[in-house]
Amino acid sequence: MVTVDLSDTFVKPVPLYAKVKQAIIEKIYTGEWKPHDRVPSESELVKQFNCSRMTANRALRELMAEGFLFRLQGVGSFVSEPKGQSALFEIHSIADEIAARSNQHSCKVLKLAEVNANITQAAELGIVAGTAIYHSIIVHYENDVPVQIENRYVNAQAVPAYLRQDFNQQTTHDYLSMVAPLTEGEHIVEAVAGDVRSCRLLQIEADTPCLLISRRTWSKEHIVSSAKLLFPGHRYKLKGHFSS
Repeated sequence: MVTVDLSDTFVKPVPLYAKVKQAIIEKIYTGEWKPHDRVPSESELVKQFNCSRMTANRALRELMAEGFLFRLQGVGSFVSEPKGQSALFEIHSIADEIAARSNQHSCKVLKLAEVNANITQAAELGIVAGTAIYHSIIVHYENDVPVQIENRYVNAQAVPAYLRQDFNQQTTHDYLSMVAPLTEGEHIVEAVAGDVRSCRLLQIEADTPCLLISRRTWSKEHIVSSAKLLFPGHRYKLKGHFSS
């Protein structure tokens, strides 16, 4: 048997920013800091760990990038909810996904109107440009934290009563599934940087990495809707299941 003497092995010291991160993560994992609890500011971390502001800033930035924390502009940094999980190859109501995590769903309808389809929208819905369609923009919240912007165009001929619905009481997904049952769906998933307006609505810093799902749904031969669903990258993940 060969033995190796490690007594003189050089052990690289742990960087201070990593120690700050680990201290915060431990408080989250032990439950001392719960979701939506405010964490110490950069200034408070500087005093607590006797470190530079740059070190504290790096620790907080990396924890946000890794999904442990989220930031509200002008307010501070907070413990994130455990990442929501959305099915990649299935289409569910976001309200049902949130309820399955024993959390509370709410939403804010920013737009619900009739518009004339431009060339891009017409192509996505398989109709002629200039045709009247319906446009809705809705922000979805999980325990009052914004987790999705839903930007949807709907084929007015397939769903004529769309504008008369109260989407604070019923999600667009649930309504469309009821009046135009889904027979086919299409997903395109992209990583994008959130624009200024979207980041403001999601209460995240400008240019924060986001997850964009472009989704089209069919009911028999009709394309019913084309939606772009934008999630803060650190608050959501996708899951797919395969079998043969």
